Amino acid sequence: MEKALREKARELLTTGEANVIIGYEWNRRKTRATPAFITKADEVDRLIFNPLCVNNLSIYLTRKNKDILRMGKPAIVAKGCDIKNIVVLISEGQVKREDVVIIGMSCNGVVYKQGLWKGELRPEIMPVKCHNCDVRNPHLTDFVIGDHIDFTPPETPRGMVFDKIAALDAKTPGERWSFWLEEFSRCIKCYACRQACSLCYCERCITEKNVPQWIETSAHQRGNIAWNLVRAMHLAGRCTFCGECERSCPANIKLNLVNQKLVLTVKDAFDFKSGYDEKIHPPMIVFSPDDTENFIK
Repeated sequence: MEKALREKARELLTTGEANVIIGYEWNRRKTRATPAFITKADEVDRLIFNPLCVNNLSIYLTRKNKDILRMGKPAIVAKGCDIKNIVVLISEGQVKREDVVIIGMSCNGVVYKQGLWKGELRPEIMPVKCHNCDVRNPHLTDFVIGDHIDFTPPETPRGMVFDKIAALDAKTPGERWSFWLEEFSRCIKCYACRQACSLCYCERCITEKNVPQWIETSAHQRGNIAWNLVRAMHLAGRCTFCGECERSCPANIKLNLVNQKLVLTVKDAFDFKSGYDEKIHPPMIVFSPDDTENFIK
């Protein structure tokens, strides 16, 4: 796959179809993959692709990364889960489809902790999102690198995140509230979750507005709850479960729990899952007369 990827990248840069390739390369010690920005055809041999390529590179297509956008038309190396974020960006008018070349990579899963991968991808070392992935074969691309993968995801989401959601749903409201008070008490307001999320693309975040001040800036209970719940609500109907927010959180807050609970709620209320069709808008920003009103109760 790496050979085919490099050949395609060289072709795109040589022909001028793309001015920069956004992909992955080894760090200096070759222990993990890091984002790479290739602008010259003779540098494409830096590109790699393996289970350590976990970063969702769609973050570099948003307006927050103006320096990268100034490089010219990008070609992005994207797994299916990354493409889902690109789909949302297109549907929300943040990226024009014709302004980006998508190099889709067939993917059997990734590994968050590089020490667990010894050249062999085993199910027990993959994150929950990979066990439930239905886009191992990328679905919106200009080019596809890799063979077709035969994989049927489970009918209902499975794994620790969804088991924990079911366990929380079985608790009383007071018990759930206590659980989230404990989780959010660890927040240090570093906003790594926001910075890692390509769907948090506001050039000025609500946390930076102080007239009026909607969210207190201090890392205490009131401000922590406000920040984490407001961000979760902003992602309702939009989150694609790329998992970058929780992966980047230095306090190990279970952000996937609240985000995926909202994903399941939106699916139940609107029969909608984000990231599959760039022509369909998320349900929270459009109105349909066919929408049920049960969710209001």
